[in-house]
Amino acid sequence: MVHIRALFLSAISAPLAFAALNEPCYGSGGIAGVCVTTSTCSASGGTTINGACPADASDVKCCSKASCANGSSGNCRWSSDCAGTLVSNQCPGPAQMKCCSSSATGFGGYSAPTIPTAGTSSGACKAVAVNGASAVVAAWPGRVRQIYCTRACTCPGTSDHCCGKAIDFMCSDAGGVPTISGRQIAEWVMNNRASLNVKYIIWGQRIWSPTVDSVTAWTSWRSMEDRGDVTQNHW
Repeated sequence: MVHIRALFLSAISAPLAFAALNEPCYGSGGIAGVCVTTSTCSASGGTTINGACPADASDVKCCSKASCANGSSGNCRWSSDCAGTLVSNQCPGPAQMKCCSSSATGFGGYSAPTIPTAGTSSGACKAVAVNGASAVVAAWPGRVRQIYCTRACTCPGTSDHCCGKAIDFMCSDAGGVPTISGRQIAEWVMNNRASLNVKYIIWGQRIWSPTVDSVTAWTSWRSMEDRGDVTQNHW
């Protein structure tokens, strides 16, 4: 899930992250990985890299497995991101990490999501968020499955969703299903921050704000705390 808050307001600071075990990460070369202990990774035949599961215990690292037994292109990835067939029990991490038969990226392929309607009443999705959502969907056809704007809370509340000024872009096959496909969208939004009137962006347990941060790759965005699951950690 990529979360975007539109409309200029005060900046946000965030503590260092503790990426939860079995959550996504980007392995060597940007391929799909999972944060697991080094012993778990070794037992699954994977390879670890340092620094991709920041602030975790020293023995928790990003584990990836570029080759597995599912055709000539078999590779381990999150099932939501596989364009081919899937085989279980060959990859490190939770059950959603499987051996994919395809070397294709496999991100998306969704029908165009419903764009929220803008309104002016309390709790309605505001025009700045609707316009931003429309721009992202147009720029990334097939990559966003569903869009959320408001929540059942009174503005200002504890979330920007309470005021209809934030958009969540769901980029995987279902709620609670992990994916690593959102990085490209998140960085595109950063690069188009002025036209989208962006306050901040959250993707993959990292946050970026134009009033605080320089334009940089997602890997250099500020880390956020572990919120407990792949949805809350915006994977």
